[in-house]
Parts: sequence; C-alpha cells; structure tokens
Amino acid sequence: MRYALLVQGGPYSSQASHSALRFARAVIERGHSLATVFFYHDGVYNAARLAAPPQDEPHLGDGWRLLHDEHGTELLVCIAAGLRRGLLDEREAARHGKEGHSLEAPFELTGLGQLVEAGFSHDRLITFSP
Repeated sequence: MRYALLVQGGPYSSQASHSALRFARAVIERGHSLATVFFYHDGVYNAARLAAPPQDEPHLGDGWRLLHDEHGTELLVCIAAGLRRGLLDEREAARHGKEGHSLEAPFELTGLGQLVEAGFSHDRLITFSP
C-alpha cells in the first residue's frame, strides 16, 4: 500500500510530528511505501534549518531527513504556511530580499495542489494534527 502523511502540528508544541514520524517508520517496516509527507500549518517547523533541540530530545527534522535519504520520501512544505512562519528556501529568500534561508534540504516548498495530488495518487492519506 502507498501512504502519504499530512503533518499539521509543530515538532515540539504537540505530539503530532513525533507520532507521524513513528507511524512513517512503522508503515515502512511493514513493507508499505511512504511516498509523500506534506507539512502544513505549524507542521512546517519540522523543516526549520536552525532548529537545535536539546540533546536528550529527538531531533525530528533529522528523523524526516533520514526517512527521505533511506526511502526517497518527498518532504513537501506548504509555501504559504512556510512563508508566514519565516521558512524560506534560497529562491524565496532572494525573491523577498532576505539575507539567508531557513528551510532545510531535502524539504521542498510547494503549493496545496501537491497535497490534493497526494490525496488522489496514494492509497491512504493520514493526517496528524494537534
């Protein structure tokens, strides 16, 4: 089965991101594929390049990147939600006259159309909200 996830909770303000990452690993361990994770609302903070949680807490951004590196999972960030919260890739930073970017690769800024597409092209779209 082919899964997509929608993560709407911030990485350290609710359980949503942590639960989504644990679910993602479980899906893959059971032989399914996780092709897409879409980050929306405060969930976009999972893609923050400058996040530095304490050493005794899991670094959820690293967990998502590892998922991408090992399984090719797309990590898509809603561009409108990201820009509102100060998450810009290099192109958007230049376009808005900002000195630096704050979006960590391999996360990608994209529109809500990608979320709609994930709903149509995957067998299941599971939502994790606060």
